[in-house]
Parts: sequence; C-alpha cells; structure tokens
Amino acid sequence: MNKTKFFFISLLIVMIVFIGVYAGVSFTANLGKSTNQVTTENAAKQLNKMYDKISVVNGTPVKGQIDINPADVASSLPDISKFPITVNNTTDYFVEIFSSTEKSGSGVDGWLTDVANEFNKAQIVVNGKTASVKIRNIASGTATDYIKSGKYVPDAFTPSNELWGEMIKSGGPKIQLVTKSLVGNVPGIVISKKKYDALVAKYGSINVNTVTQAISNNEFAMGYTDPFASSTGLNFLVTALSTWDNKNPISEKAVQEFEKFQTNVPFIASTTIQMRDAAKSGMLDGFVLEYQTFQNAPELTNDYVFTPFGYRHDSPLYALGDLPVVKLDVIKRFAEFVTQAKYQQAAKEKGFNGLENYKSELPAIDGNTLSSAQKVWKEKKNGSKPLAAVFVTDVSGSMDGKPISRLKESLLKGQKYLGKENRIGLVSYSNGVTINLPIAKYDTNQQSLFVGTVGTLQAGGGTATFDAIAVAMKMLQDYMVADPNVKPIIFVLSDGETNAGHSLKDIRGLIETLQIPIYTIGYNADIQALQSISSINEAASINADTDDVVYKISNLLNVQM
Repeated sequence: MNKTKFFFISLLIVMIVFIGVYAGVSFTANLGKSTNQVTTENAAKQLNKMYDKISVVNGTPVKGQIDINPADVASSLPDISKFPITVNNTTDYFVEIFSSTEKSGSGVDGWLTDVANEFNKAQIVVNGKTASVKIRNIASGTATDYIKSGKYVPDAFTPSNELWGEMIKSGGPKIQLVTKSLVGNVPGIVISKKKYDALVAKYGSINVNTVTQAISNNEFAMGYTDPFASSTGLNFLVTALSTWDNKNPISEKAVQEFEKFQTNVPFIASTTIQMRDAAKSGMLDGFVLEYQTFQNAPELTNDYVFTPFGYRHDSPLYALGDLPVVKLDVIKRFAEFVTQAKYQQAAKEKGFNGLENYKSELPAIDGNTLSSAQKVWKEKKNGSKPLAAVFVTDVSGSMDGKPISRLKESLLKGQKYLGKENRIGLVSYSNGVTINLPIAKYDTNQQSLFVGTVGTLQAGGGTATFDAIAVAMKMLQDYMVADPNVKPIIFVLSDGETNAGHSLKDIRGLIETLQIPIYTIGYNADIQALQSISSINEAASINADTDDVVYKISNLLNVQM
C-alpha cells in the first residue's frame, strides 16, 4: 500500500471514529436532557390512569360573604399559655420577660434560662423588696404579634435583634430600650464549602451583595426563613433590599431587583428546622442561620462556611407599656446581673459572644420601613410566577366535631393570606373525592366561592387521603397545560389517618417525579403519617392541635402564598 493511500484510509478511520464519538456524546447529552421530560410524561400518564380509577364527583360551589377587612392577627393568636414558662418567678415582686427561643430554652439554647434562675436564687433586693423574673420562651416574630396587637403584653421583651423593637415602636405599646445587648450573636449565610470556593473564585469575596448576584444569576441555590416570624429571615430581607438601594430599601429599583432575585430562590422555610432538613437533602447550597446555632451543629461546621451579614443579633432588652418605676428598676437590675463576666463566659460556652468584631455597615432602619419591606416580600416573594394551590380537606368521620370545625375556621381566617394573583382550588374527601372548587384566580368571585364552599363541608365516611392527593395533582397538571407560568402547591388538612383508596406507596413515585410540594396540617393527627407525605418534596408538616391551628395555618399560608 503506497503512502498516499494509507494516509487517506487513516484519515477516513479517524473521521468515522470522531463522528461516532461526537454522535454518541450528542445522543447522551440529549438523552440526559430529555430523561426528566420523559419521566414527567410517564408520571402524567400514570396519574391519568390512577385518576380514572378514583371515585371523583364535582361539587357545586356556594358563594359566601367575604370580609374585606385585613386579617386580624390578635384573633388568630392562641392563648399565651401555649408558649412555655422556662423560669418561674419566685416572689410576688417580679417582671415577666418574653425571650427569643435561642436563649430561653434548655441545653445549648438555655443560657438566659440558667442566668434567670441564678438571678432568682440570688434573692436580690430592689426598692426594699426581693425581686425575681419570669421568662417565657417565644419566637421574636410571634412575641411581636402579641405585643403589637395588645393581646398579651409582658413587662419586658428581649428579641434576637433590634428590628422587632423598631416595629413595636411604629405601632404598639410604649417601648423603652433598657440595654442594647444582653449577649452577643450574629446572623450569617451558611454555604457549603464546595460552593463557597466556587463563588470566591468567581466573585472574589462572599457577602450579601455577591450572594444576591449569584442567586440572581441562578448560580447559587439558597433558602431563608419567613421574615414575618424569623429574626434572621427579616434581617436577610432588609439586608438584601439594601444591596440594591442602600438609602431606600423599598424603592422601585430595590423592589424590581428583589422580584428578579426571588425568581431564583428555591425555598422559603417556615422554620429553621425545615430549612436545615432541605439543606441536608442536597436541595440547597446555602441558607441563613445564627452563629450560635451554627457553632452548636458539628455537622454544619465541618462542611459549611459561615459568612456574617446584616444587623447584629445582640438580644436587646426592652421595657414595655407604662410600667411603674419599681418594675422598671427590676428590669434594669436584671440587665446588669446577666452582663457579669461569669455569665458572659457561660454564654460563650453555649456558642454566643463569637465574632464580636463584626459590625454592621447598614444604616438604622425604622419600623415603618420594616413593615413595608415585609409587605414587599409578601407581594413579590414568588417572583414573576403566581402560585396554583389546591387545598385538600379531610371530611371523613374521624374529623367530625371539633376537628372539622377548627379546619373550617382556620381556612376561613387563613384565606385572607392567599394573595389575589394566586390560583386556588378546593377538594374534600372521605370514601371518595369531591372537587368542590376548580382552580381559578383568587379574585373577589373566587374568594366568595371559596369562603362559601368551605362553610358547607361536613364530616362522615372513610379516609381516602392519597386518592384526594392524586386528584389535586391531576387538577394542577391540567391547569398548567393552559397556564404553565404558575408554581404548583398542595395543602393537605387532615388527621393523618388513611383507610380507603390508594396508599402512600402507590403514589410516592408520582409525587417525587412531578415535584409538587405537599404541605400538611394535622388536626389531632397522626403527625408521622403526615410528615411522610410532606418530606417527599421538602415541604413543612405542622402539628397544629385544636388550640393554635388557626394561627399556625395563617403563618404557613402567609409564608407559602
């Protein structure tokens, strides 16, 4: 074989191999791109087959009278006894203090509990009488709801940060700052080390500004907590808004940038626990957390990097209302007591008083601006996509009596948080499933139909929970054919029992593939059964007993809708 012929044959072989490899790579890439689509299509077909086997009837929606007044926070708040007293007063001469949960619980979260007990043991005399304190463990946002609404106002309040004090100033009882800090703490963004290194390589440093850029560019999946309830969530919200307009965090520019940013935020958590569970599942690259909590979680300190942001969380102490001088003196004496060196060292051992050199560069912010920022979040948190939600209500015999009454009450009060741009439907189930209200935009007409139809729900019969979930998924799938620009979501309100129809095993694969989050609210429930449904796509499961379900579901709907 001459050299020329050999050269052309070799060239031909190389070309054939190259084409084959390229075709194989292209095929593999296209296969990867289409796998999820094929799986979703198969799931939709399976769902259709399952739906055909379920006994489904169409109910007749009934119009009801709607209340156009804003949601009444005070009426939904449970009795204050729902929130535990972790330190009881030991004398009749005492002050009651609301305290944020990271310091007034037990164990590593019990620093203030321990110090308050020491204060009471010391039998300190103030104005000729032996003084003591009572500490109530309550989240800062919830405590602010009680105080601002006037439903229950303690003598003093120590939230995680000063933002809540500013909100009370703008629309609550008289409030006086006693001390800016009982103990030191800092909020931060916790980022997996791998993602942290990648962001540093691209942006040079990590701060809220670079994090918001990375999220807006869809390079970083981060979650944060409800800014109506969580101190860290509220802090992150106003800090993020300030990155777009430091002088006016609620300006048109800041709001527009926030809406773009929110489009790429995959997760808003009702609680820190829910957010951490989502991170463990690999759903998130990062999330927000206080430094004290981070320090006490070795599974986080080993694999994540903490970057502080925003306003410090130094547990200020406020006196509330028109207190007599004698009570104010007790509060001041308690503030002096807890700042003793030995108690501050004890705090350090529980994770507090770290990162003491961190100082916020943000300007002071007033309560009216904070309330406006919360309103912006409520209106823009879903980005450019409205939600399409189906409420799945258990009307089986086991819900008869108080559970069905509380379910209806919680829906009727909670519906004020649903948002006019969202799409809402309603399903009820016992042995079979009834589509009480097809999905439609939650305008005044749909709101009237929702309110009226909820009022007609009656309990009786078996419990086909998973049949009802399948029907809700089918409703959402069908709706999204006509309006694909929505985010689907399901709320299941039940006692958790299932004794008819399909099982969780039958439907789990469909829930996973279609990736519709299912939030569950239990009424005197088998909460483990409900958690098994919600955990599939990292949604929350609320164990709401008959005393506080109205408040809990209102909070859940405020966050998710």
